[in-house]
Amino acid sequence: MDFDLVCFSHLRWDFVYQRPQHLLSRFARERRVFFVEEAMFSDTATRMDVSAREDNLFIVVPQLNNFDVKAKSADCLIRELLDGMLNEKNINNYVSWYYTPMALSFSKHLEPRAVVYDCMDELSLFKFAPPTLLSNEENLINRSDVIFTGGQSLFEAKRNRHKNIWAFPSSIDVAHFKKARNASEELFDQSNITRPRLGFIGVIDERMDLELLRQAAEMRPDWNFVMIGPVVKISENDLPKGKNIFYLGKKDYDELPSYIAGWDVALMPFAINDSTKFISPTKTPEYLAAGKSVVSTPIRDVVRPYGEEGLVYIASDAKGFVSAIEKALNQTDEVRRLEKVDKFLLQTSWDNTWRAMAKLVNEAAVKRMAVS
Repeated sequence: MDFDLVCFSHLRWDFVYQRPQHLLSRFARERRVFFVEEAMFSDTATRMDVSAREDNLFIVVPQLNNFDVKAKSADCLIRELLDGMLNEKNINNYVSWYYTPMALSFSKHLEPRAVVYDCMDELSLFKFAPPTLLSNEENLINRSDVIFTGGQSLFEAKRNRHKNIWAFPSSIDVAHFKKARNASEELFDQSNITRPRLGFIGVIDERMDLELLRQAAEMRPDWNFVMIGPVVKISENDLPKGKNIFYLGKKDYDELPSYIAGWDVALMPFAINDSTKFISPTKTPEYLAAGKSVVSTPIRDVVRPYGEEGLVYIASDAKGFVSAIEKALNQTDEVRRLEKVDKFLLQTSWDNTWRAMAKLVNEAAVKRMAVS
């Protein structure tokens, strides 16, 4: 079906390459996709920045002047900018795709072909969540024609709130991460870190068990812990420090296989708290596709299915985490382990996930058009 896709996201396209980028870049191969980010505030003129990327993808950023915001609310300004962009780009036949319910505050007047809510996280449980998020989500759920969830546990929590809701857990670009199995060149900022190297890639925020990391590093000063990713919503002063803990910062998606290739074990030291109650880490299948043994805390969507299938070591505290890493380091039958991993990963890919979701979006659009 021929329509544009207008996506409203709380994540920026150039932040960390994850679920929105995997899915929407595939949509952009066959239709125009306008990825609307959260507003940025400055002393420059109020305007809507629209930049073209690959295929039919456009990144849209409302730029709001601080003085204008005082005279007129941010939501009102964004609404005017959004309407202007829809008119300028001749966006008349489109589907609205939401990652954040907060975007309803400036987009609820729109009349799309269909409304999609891709609920990748329980945002209300995250640090600094807006107090109106839950009420906005209820409104979005009622408006939605189809809802997707980023994991099985999140699906089970919301399945009774909508009649057309589907679980699409984190998927994998196997070919991209399999490059790590044959990569030989060491990257400069990791090459001088001695082995064994134990690595993490992802956002470092309130979801990380920083105390577990600190204790594990102290228990095994002969191991080196490599942490790759941006630090957000927490102070860098709160990060555990040590001669064997290395923070290498954010890396490009294309570089990730080369970094993972230089590790001995991949880690997911997530805290067990409200913010991780429903997460489904994309890095689980990515680590596995890269050929690495994985050690994780007991995140529900990691325990099931990865832990239950014997693909990931699960440990609840620093002592257990260290013990699990030792087991991973001492594995002997690597060929058999990788055969099991590859067989499991055959079940999923971002291409297959996108095709299934696109089919459901088309059906929702057809159904709404028939009703109207």
